[in-house]
Amino acid sequence: MAEFPPLLVTNCSQLVTMAGPASPRVGDALRDLHIVNDGAMLVVEGRIAAAGWRGDIEPLAAQGTQVVDAGGRVVMPGFVDAHTHLVFAGNRADEFEMRCAGMTYQQIAERGGGIRSTVRRTREATEHELVATGQKYARWFLECGTTTVEAKSGYGLTVDDELKLLRAIRATAETIPLRCVPTFLGAHEIPDEYKTRSDDYVDLVVNEMIPVVAAEKLAEFCDVFCESKVFSVAQAERLLTAAKRYGLGLRVHADQFTSNGAVELAAKLGAKTADHLEQTTPQAIAAMKETGVQPVLLPGSVYAIGSQKYAPARAMIDAGLPVVVATDFNPGSSPTVSMTMILSLACTQMKMTPAEAITAATINAAWSLNRGHEIGSLEPGKIADFVLHDAEDYRELAYFFGSHRPYAVFTGGVRV
Repeated sequence: MAEFPPLLVTNCSQLVTMAGPASPRVGDALRDLHIVNDGAMLVVEGRIAAAGWRGDIEPLAAQGTQVVDAGGRVVMPGFVDAHTHLVFAGNRADEFEMRCAGMTYQQIAERGGGIRSTVRRTREATEHELVATGQKYARWFLECGTTTVEAKSGYGLTVDDELKLLRAIRATAETIPLRCVPTFLGAHEIPDEYKTRSDDYVDLVVNEMIPVVAAEKLAEFCDVFCESKVFSVAQAERLLTAAKRYGLGLRVHADQFTSNGAVELAAKLGAKTADHLEQTTPQAIAAMKETGVQPVLLPGSVYAIGSQKYAPARAMIDAGLPVVVATDFNPGSSPTVSMTMILSLACTQMKMTPAEAITAATINAAWSLNRGHEIGSLEPGKIADFVLHDAEDYRELAYFFGSHRPYAVFTGGVRV
């Protein structure tokens, strides 16, 4: 017997199914949302049983089916946010004020602020406190229509504190109906105590952190911030090679402030994604295309730190790359959980169409997390993570920026 009755969602002005091939979308397929006008969807035992035109779907509903009248609203998959720093302690509103007064993100970091300031607060926090914070932010994501996030550690930078963060991410996912895909980011920054001994810190990550993270199955991926003033390409290669040996998938913070070979390293090692890419080159784009690395673009961080250079999304799309967009939610450079704000930035600043941006925030993001077979589109057999948006046309999600909130959010067929 099902834990809850079948669910019929009907009277959808647009049912944005994202139906298509079982692979990330590229080229013209980025714009094909497979929209059903006057659509309906049947959910049975938390999974989609059928989706299509209302006249075809409604007769499939058995007696006792719960009916959700969408009221002429847009219904589409829950957003999949493929780059977040979900759990941390404190915030950096003070640094925001400093940037408003003229300091750059890099200048603040060089004075002991930035990631290091969040590390200090996070080390002081208990696991219980971090779980409570993670739960708060998880609710924020759900309220904005995001049903799955990739969640990174990276604000502990000791063995115990990184494990504390990853356990807090796991506990958050167990207590709030936001799906979390955990990523180990022990190589987020060089901590103060290793400031002049970065190779020794790499030793710590490789020899102590990665083995225990893998043994306790606390992460699916390993990430590294490969940048000239953080971890060099050689150090990043050592870290990622060790992670790969322990069975972790690879992701790379690449080409954010400089183009230093990080993307080429991601391609060489078979990384799943390269993220940021504001400074990337045509050669790096070609390397991603050749090796199947998905670009994850983070326009919120460009906006928030006051930069003017966004990732070259159009060049990537024209090259045939399966582009992803994400929030980069974090306390310093992108304190937003709003994917609709990211859609707006993708359209206005990176010249993506609304359809391309939505694809990048749903099905393509799902594939970048190895979840494309389960989430990211509204197709039979997939988990029923979907959102009723208070709109009549999907383009309104990017058009009405900064104010959009969904009418209702469902995960696994249950309204949350």
